[in-house]
Amino acid sequence: MDTLESIFKGKKITQIGLGLLGRGIGDAAFLAQHGAELMVTDMKGEESLAPALKELARYPHITYRLGEHVQSDFEDRDLILKGAGVPLDSEHIAHARRNGVPIDMSASLFARIAPIPIVGVTGTRGKSTVTHLIDVILRADGRETLLGGNVRGVSNLALLSEADPMSMGVFELDSWQCQGFGEEQSLAMPGVQQGALSPNVAVFTTFMPDHLNYYHGDIDAYLFDKTHIFSHQQSSDTLVIGRQALEALTSYKKSMRGQVIIADGTEVPKKWRILIPGEHNRYNVGIAVATARALGVDDEVIKQVVESFTALPGRLEMVREVRGVSIYNDTNATTPDATRTALLALDPECTKRIVLIMGGANKQLDAAGLVSELAGHTKSVILLRGTGTDTLTFTGHDLNVRTVDSLREAVHEAWGDCVAGDILLFSPGFASFGMFKNEYDRGEQFNTIIAGLT
Repeated sequence: MDTLESIFKGKKITQIGLGLLGRGIGDAAFLAQHGAELMVTDMKGEESLAPALKELARYPHITYRLGEHVQSDFEDRDLILKGAGVPLDSEHIAHARRNGVPIDMSASLFARIAPIPIVGVTGTRGKSTVTHLIDVILRADGRETLLGGNVRGVSNLALLSEADPMSMGVFELDSWQCQGFGEEQSLAMPGVQQGALSPNVAVFTTFMPDHLNYYHGDIDAYLFDKTHIFSHQQSSDTLVIGRQALEALTSYKKSMRGQVIIADGTEVPKKWRILIPGEHNRYNVGIAVATARALGVDDEVIKQVVESFTALPGRLEMVREVRGVSIYNDTNATTPDATRTALLALDPECTKRIVLIMGGANKQLDAAGLVSELAGHTKSVILLRGTGTDTLTFTGHDLNVRTVDSLREAVHEAWGDCVAGDILLFSPGFASFGMFKNEYDRGEQFNTIIAGLT
């Protein structure tokens, strides 16, 4: 690998999107450290981005354009580093393309530069659990891994400093980050691969409607972005597909050039003890098991990891038990289907012992299936106000439903409904914007409130 300084020093790079989750902050710091002439632009202003700006204050040569985007920042540049969630129809990205400026994203730029194999995991649901489980299995097998992609607080570009020929990348890739793998042009430098590319081992867990607010209701565009995870593979590569996603990918069969493996929960021997609840998690584990086997890991190593693996924070995470009430944080359930899955996992026998807190911002997803499931599993439902909550219709359903104005009030109401043996479940089913900074902020606020219960 060419020295990082030789790749980035003096290069004029515009980073669009800084954010507060740490990924964009780390990318900006990395580029500044390695001599890039960096312009950071974000529609948020100084006040909103104050924590990020404080972290980057040690790099006085970074130029900022905050509270707006200006066309000239997308001209005469060596690269536009696009943040996840930057709109597909961004006039500024379009302006850069018209001016011949390459576009890339941090995960795909890492893949273009680092001379190591990469396992990439995408899917509507399950990708975080599958990614982290694969990473832990590979580490238990003695492999040196770099965990990145859509991982909170991890800068993909900073991982370049850790990459060596003996390491392997394990990357969770959302649909936005998959966009970067489909880009034809990147930073024009020796040591930076050009053309579209895909991870050496691609994993596609599930496909369901999501992010339709971003994709303007076009589910095919959402699927197309995700297919970049495998559509540029070579014949020597591997594609692991979760059985649920097979039907959605039927029209992309001709793009599957690598060895294809179909996986589901049947990959997991029945005698293996899985700690994370629900059939959906057995399915997730099965996909991770199939991937690990494809990478040559022995079943005994896989079994030891699977039987000790616990839920990730905010993903059907058992927070604590208070006075016989089990309390779960499922803040990353940002779709109605994810909340429905949580209900089935925690109450498969329809005992109606769940007190559910849900609600949030609209993502243009159909919640009718979730609403019809509520009566069979919930004792009561506490709704957080939001544009998504406003779309819910409970007519004809025998439900105890109340709406509140804050998360603290929601927990207070829910706790009042609970008795020993009940489950208090926070599984919003909608996006977090409006009342919270993001789903992580939402989950952390919930945990803080729960910590105060006596």
